[in-house]
Amino acid sequence: MKVLYASSEAVPFCKTGGLADVAGSLPPALAEEGVEIAAVLPLYQTVREKFGQELEFLCYDYVDLAWRHDYCGVFRLLRGGVSWYFLDNERYFRRPELYGYPDDGERFGFFARAVVQMLPHLNFWPDVIHCNDWQTALIPIYLKDDGVRRDRLRSIRTVLTIHNIEYQGRFGKETLGDLFGLDQGWADDGTILMDGSVNLLKAAILCADAVTTVSPTYASELKLSYYAHGMESVMERCGGKLSGVLNGIDTARYNPAADPQLVAPYTAGDLSGKAADKAYLQKVMGLQETPDVPVIGMVSRLVAHKGLDLVCEVFHDIMELPVQVAVLGKGDRKYEEFFRWAVRQYPGRLAVRLDYSAELATAIYGGADLFLMPSRSEPCGLSQMIAMRYGAVPIVRETGGLRDTVHPYEAQRDAGNGFTFADYNSGDMLYVIRQAAELWRDHPDAFGRLRRRGMEEDFSWNRSAGQYLRVYGEITGAELPQKPQAAPEISENPAAAEETPPAEPAPRARPHPHTQKKGTAKKAEPGGTSSHGPSGKPKRSRNV
Repeated sequence: MKVLYASSEAVPFCKTGGLADVAGSLPPALAEEGVEIAAVLPLYQTVREKFGQELEFLCYDYVDLAWRHDYCGVFRLLRGGVSWYFLDNERYFRRPELYGYPDDGERFGFFARAVVQMLPHLNFWPDVIHCNDWQTALIPIYLKDDGVRRDRLRSIRTVLTIHNIEYQGRFGKETLGDLFGLDQGWADDGTILMDGSVNLLKAAILCADAVTTVSPTYASELKLSYYAHGMESVMERCGGKLSGVLNGIDTARYNPAADPQLVAPYTAGDLSGKAADKAYLQKVMGLQETPDVPVIGMVSRLVAHKGLDLVCEVFHDIMELPVQVAVLGKGDRKYEEFFRWAVRQYPGRLAVRLDYSAELATAIYGGADLFLMPSRSEPCGLSQMIAMRYGAVPIVRETGGLRDTVHPYEAQRDAGNGFTFADYNSGDMLYVIRQAAELWRDHPDAFGRLRRRGMEEDFSWNRSAGQYLRVYGEITGAELPQKPQAAPEISENPAAAEETPPAEPAPRARPHPHTQKKGTAKKAEPGGTSSHGPSGKPKRSRNV
């Protein structure tokens, strides 16, 4: 089985959020299960800067997006059993940030259009293209649109994973043809319009062969108006092809026994090193250096749906407890201003860094005793899994993936791996925070067993990869691949993996027009752009 995984970000190449963690971990996990897998991303400026020495230039062509005719280069990097393809257009992707530009619709419309049009160049014809969020939502649509004219495209099945339904790719009606190059029929039949606007996510949900979300509970919640952001009727309509697959974490990367960013390593069986990590956290964040109170950690965007209003409502009550609080994150101005004020009220007991630092995040996971995530909504959440991995017992609201991963402490049965509350209510949150602090102080043995159960949970990608395999099998009818005994070697000649014979001949690699001899360069058609693609001869590895 061949799967092409399309994403707008993936670690270690580029990251703004949890999507990158998923996209960086799931393809290698699928490769370990025997899937022949490739991934495709835009060639951002940050990827060039960090990985330019490793990128191999394959070829280029021109991609048509409505009336636009733009250069697209194809680069490749082999890592973790995965062929990582990067699509290059400097006008769209050579920018300091991944998102946040006025032309983001055009940028990711080009990326989706390029994924479909450049398939013959990849020497990898997929059985399934796995898409993620609105940035790749046009891929299932273009496959159906082009499939009317290209028989071979009709054999490809698509999976769409919704990581957060709040972000839907909404644009004005005029973009349908002028920007995305789609016929008016897509609007007339109701596929792509919603509330008078183009809605890319809605269209992809309707067109994809399977739709997944990042936790089973979130899949159920998306049929409710409170969580679905206006899409509940669409999700209800497509309920037969909707499933929730819980995300995992990279357990090799998040490993307190071997994390080089920790002052002292530790394991579930030997927690002696965690005391040193707690002392380091207190020192580096300016908290009172004492082991006699529990530290509550928060690593979060400071926005409403993360439950920050609950925290603000009862923050004075929290600080009346014998606890310390360490907060890392940035977000809405009102929450940042609140924490700037609060840190002056509780010197030595509250520490706040209004920024994001991977090193400091690790220090909080490694040194905290408790970890607070009172989210109003949380499609999956990775922080609670990382916290448990590092022995920071989570305190969460029962929503989305938090409900699927954190099970409430039961003193009578000595069961559970954290503390939970159901209603979105600051009083209920405060109650379980008190419970957690009292258990830490008065019953250290019970707290130790609770902490250990969390550290021993299996949050690896192995389980999730197996569930995605079943989704792929259901939509293709293919037998599931056998897990290899050893990591397969990837041929240095990608053409060797090409299926025989393709219905359409794969275009040959051609040098960039700037590098050809005079009189032989392919010229861009009127309106096209050449975005300073690679120099040098085709089919050679080079630096970018």
